[in-house]
Amino acid sequence: MRRVDGHFEIISNGVFLMDTRNGESERVLVRAAVEAVKGDGARMLIGGLGVGFSLAEAARHPRVGWVTVVECEPSVIAWHASHLADFSAGAVRSPDVTVVCADLLAWLRQAPEGCAFDAICLDIDNGPDWTVTPANAELYTGDGLGLVCSRLAPGGAAAFWSASASEAFEERLRERFAAVRVIEVPVPRGPADVVYVAST
Repeated sequence: MRRVDGHFEIISNGVFLMDTRNGESERVLVRAAVEAVKGDGARMLIGGLGVGFSLAEAARHPRVGWVTVVECEPSVIAWHASHLADFSAGAVRSPDVTVVCADLLAWLRQAPEGCAFDAICLDIDNGPDWTVTPANAELYTGDGLGLVCSRLAPGGAAAFWSASASEAFEERLRERFAAVRVIEVPVPRGPADVVYVAST
């Protein structure tokens, strides 16, 4: 992590991942997933803690009951006790939030039988066409989407964050899910961020 002009940036393998400048698309990721499911008290899984915008949005959303966050980098989790605490609004300490340090795909495979979520929000990389960690590419394949589906409760929805649009990924989603919504979120510079919301 580095500080630039009063903002924090997270870099991995020399590649920019995210910063604390905006966070609107991360908040949209959570809101759109919740809107796609019925009822209150939604059980939510967030893949990727990052700077905490998604977690903060989930923790204050009136229709979210409890949240599990899976983050693979222990240093990122530790920063939420100091530098990033304001951006996650202290939610990592909430009794309704569980933060797990693990690789998301491995955790999904090893989760206990019957472990299911109403909403799954995934933001572990820059998107299907720009992965910083090669292993993360599996998430966006047919097998990866099948794994996500296996952890969704009936009527559940999965939302995927991407730094750019991907027609091939959208097509894979439409092959796997009953309904797919594509939301473009303008950013100050460059192409819009994209949130894909897929419903069972």
